[in-house]
Amino acid sequence: MFNRPGIASMSLGRPWIHDLPGKLMQAAAHGFEGIELFFDDLDCYAQRTFNGDHMEAARQTRRLCERLGMTIICLQPFSMYEGLIDRAESDRLINEKLPKWFTLARALGTDMIQVPSNFLGPDPTTGAPRTTGDRTVIVRDLQRLADLGAGAGFRFVYEALCWGDHVDTWEASWEVVRDVDRPNFGLCLDSFNIAGRVYADPASPTGKTPNAAADLAASLQRLRTANIDPAKIFYVQLVDGERLTAPLNEEHPFHVAGQPVRMNWSRNARLFPFEENRGGYLPILDIARVFFEDLGFRGWVSLELFSRTLADPDPFTPAEHARRGIESYYKMGRVLQWDGQVEKNTVSIPECLAEVTSPVQHHL
Repeated sequence: MFNRPGIASMSLGRPWIHDLPGKLMQAAAHGFEGIELFFDDLDCYAQRTFNGDHMEAARQTRRLCERLGMTIICLQPFSMYEGLIDRAESDRLINEKLPKWFTLARALGTDMIQVPSNFLGPDPTTGAPRTTGDRTVIVRDLQRLADLGAGAGFRFVYEALCWGDHVDTWEASWEVVRDVDRPNFGLCLDSFNIAGRVYADPASPTGKTPNAAADLAASLQRLRTANIDPAKIFYVQLVDGERLTAPLNEEHPFHVAGQPVRMNWSRNARLFPFEENRGGYLPILDIARVFFEDLGFRGWVSLELFSRTLADPDPFTPAEHARRGIESYYKMGRVLQWDGQVEKNTVSIPECLAEVTSPVQHHL
């Protein structure tokens, strides 16, 4: 198996500014083979084009991806689920939301749903916790999800967010996946969230934690020796982060009251790997070497970027981010000497779509 380039639909432009079909076409034109589909993109497409009919939007999205030769890697994010203290809400998500997501995912032609670690946070009024860190509860919730998915033919991929309430490191997410112990429940390893937790501190003047290099090195050594079966890694994400010119405090323009600092940073200042000229500073290559050389991962490599630049209404925004992303992916492949990589300098959209777009050229 060779690595294949994917990108998140949200990483090509904000859904309420840039339409989903245009973003998919730009991704395909630049050489991406897969897409992580965000529900917000599907929702905006449904509202704009199909009077809110999500099923019709899903069917049309699948048809377009098939014509473009693209795979829908997953539908995401099925969020704010595991470890809820409000068990009635947990049941509602399982009994009402999940069946709808199964229906949408089936219409999209994907068998995978992504679950980020819960970051619901405390009640904004009372400050009371709304999630529990009790591993037994978290694992039981996710086993319930996996078992329902298995019966319907779906897989789930779990990702630790570096601002998660209780699961905020790769170690914690792997322990959860291991304890869930279901063949259809796997792991997503994300370079940004790994470095964002133990290496980066956007609230610090240095942009780093006090022992950044040593702590990351120790974490990566644990990853090397964790005996993770590569088959349990359903896909990986590669993305960098921007070193801010000022600490992200209450005066910073990225600050949003009530949200974790790392979340505010993530939503505004991610970068593609090798974009040091834009402020990238996380040791992404070190992390990638562990993914591909030590763990032996091969499969979908997705670039999940969130950035303030995605809100630019310029119609060329999706094309520009697709260009930056694929150049980053190919450079990673060259540096790590991936087998089977073919770099595409010019990719034409199929003739059936020529009326809505045109070939895109990019230089590597």
